Amino acid sequence: MRPPQLDAERQPDRAEVSAELLGARGARDEPRRSVLGRVDSIIGAFDGADGALSLHELTERTGLPKSTVHRMVDQLVAIGWVEREVSGYRIGMRLFEIGGLASRRSRLSDLAYPHLHALSVATGLAVQMAILDGCDVVYLDRIPMRGFQLPTRQGGRQPAYCTALGKAMLAFDEVTAAEVLSQQLPGRTARTLTEPRELEEELERIAESGLAFDHQESYEGLACVAAPVRSSGRAIAAVSVTGPVTRIDLHAVAPLVRRTAAAIWNDRFRRA
Repeated sequence: MRPPQLDAERQPDRAEVSAELLGARGARDEPRRSVLGRVDSIIGAFDGADGALSLHELTERTGLPKSTVHRMVDQLVAIGWVEREVSGYRIGMRLFEIGGLASRRSRLSDLAYPHLHALSVATGLAVQMAILDGCDVVYLDRIPMRGFQLPTRQGGRQPAYCTALGKAMLAFDEVTAAEVLSQQLPGRTARTLTEPRELEEELERIAESGLAFDHQESYEGLACVAAPVRSSGRAIAAVSVTGPVTRIDLHAVAPLVRRTAAAIWNDRFRRA
């Protein structure tokens, strides 16, 4: 059926034109209607050229209703993404920290990869590098072994208390270790250390030896040895070799893991 024809003499009124324009813009404006879209608009209003922005300036720059901006800015202040001061609002330190972490992690991964690859070739086993984020480890890099699929993934998380990588870093981070020890330690396998005193003694041994072991504590059938990337103070990361218990000799590969972690630390500061 053909669409009805408009009267040639009739012109669309302003309301019809406005509705048509708004409909055409609808798809383009859709992202800004979401919560994340509005947050992005507010954060994007801080272009770096100005200091603090007033609520009025944020409203003008974002094109959002003043009540919406006020409500969302208050929420951003509460989580540290925005800071409130006498003259208005400015980007909060939490965003600087997050941006710095992303940049630092990328540089660390790029720098470490040749060392991780060499360790993988030397051992024929899976190699991983992780950082400590709260009470979890986050995997920055991983090189799988041939013929075996790791249960972890790059960017994935695991509780620090039951991984060699996590224990290698917890042993040199008293604050986070105390937080972990104050929490429940659910058993991931029958071999997971679930008693705080046992874990505390384990961390003391790691602090003395500089090596951490995972004897099927995270996954049945998998073993791991890890070393922290550090000189003194807290570890900035940890490196591990992982493999099936039938194919890995933890004590044979441990010196290679320790040397790799030291090489990453030294290379990091040689290029700094």
